[in-house]
Parts: sequence; C-alpha cells; structure tokens
Amino acid sequence: MFGAKLNSVLVVLQGRDTAGKDGTIKHVAGCLNPRGLHVVSFGVPTPEERQHDFLWRVHRHAPRLGEFSIFNRSHYEDVLVVRVHDLAPQALWKERYGHIADFEELLGEHGCIVLKYFLHIDRQEQKERLLERERDPNAAWKLNPNDWKEREYWDAYTAAYEEAISRTAAPHAPWIVVPANAKWYRNLVVAESIVEALRARRKGWKSALERMGREARAELSRFRRRPAGG
Repeated sequence: MFGAKLNSVLVVLQGRDTAGKDGTIKHVAGCLNPRGLHVVSFGVPTPEERQHDFLWRVHRHAPRLGEFSIFNRSHYEDVLVVRVHDLAPQALWKERYGHIADFEELLGEHGCIVLKYFLHIDRQEQKERLLERERDPNAAWKLNPNDWKEREYWDAYTAAYEEAISRTAAPHAPWIVVPANAKWYRNLVVAESIVEALRARRKGWKSALERMGREARAELSRFRRRPAGG
C-alpha cells in the first residue's frame, strides 16, 4: 500500500477514560510497518489551535497518500466534551456534525480510508481499571483525579456518543463499536476490521505496483541503450 500511494488510512479511536486507546494503538500499530505510520494524540487545544476553526488542528495531521495515521481522540471531542461541559453554545456544536461529515467525505474523495472506533466499556469495568491504575506503580503517570470526576457525566457522555455516531456514520467513514471490556477481544476486533477494509483494495495496489515496476524497468532499459557519453 505504501509504495502504491493510491490510498491513505486514518484510524480514529474514541472512548471513555481507560477504554484502552493507548493499548489498542500499542497492539495494532506494532504489527504495521513503521515507515509512513503516524500516531497523533489530541488533548486540550493549544492557544494557537484555539485561534483557528476546530478542524484545523486535525486536518493538518491527516495522512498523505501512502501513509497510515492513528488518532488518539480526535475532532469528535468538539461534539463530546465540548457538549457535555457546555464549552460552546449548543447552536455552535450542533453545526459541527455537518462539518465533520463533510470533512470525512473530503478525505474519502482524496483516497483516504477512514475507520472510526468507539471502544465501549461499562461503568464497572472503568471503575476497576481506575483502581488498578492506583495500585500499579508503572501506571501512576496516568493518574488523574478528573477521571473520577468525569464519571459523574456518564449518562451525558452516553447521549453525546450516541448522537455523534448516528449523525456521522457513513459508508466511506463507518463507525465500529468495539466491546472493550476484554482487552484481547478489543485488539482482535480492531485489527481484523482494519485488515478487512484493506484486503478489498489489495489487488488494485498490487496492480499499481506491478505497473510502476514495468515502467521503471522500461526506463532503465532505455537508459542502458544510450550511447556512451550521450
């Protein structure tokens, strides 16, 4: 795929705190060729990012043809956390569903394969994972009191995710809801769905690479037939 440069791939990972976005990236990205692979994490917008439209910071990280990008959180934060915490007027964030859909359609028109995953864990599983972090010295860097506070908005986030998924799912940018209580199953579902999405295009990429090889050999043959000093 990377050599053919007919397509790019964008994997969007969304989920509640402790849903396993980092773990999914570790297990899935570890199987990919690091050449042309980019992982981008989106946190609170920087002062510079706040001076632009909400898609600016995301669009600049969209993969080029022949590249594979994974987003840890994404442009969907602007219809999730922004909505739940009233960080923008409803009239503003409601319009963003349309902007997001248009943005993903634009990516698709330019050869980007967009795959969006919601890693779904239940409330009890999240509680257990937060407690596990507190007991594990190697996970101490992940501790954040806000993770517990955000649990108070569980139902609000559920409503926000349901609307975001229903309003932006499309054939060219599907949402895959992944049962993520079991980490091994979460990783398997994500990896298999990526493979399935790419396998259908394999013949086209192979044909393109073979054509490029023929053209390169033909050019090399013409070069070798040139008279010495010509």
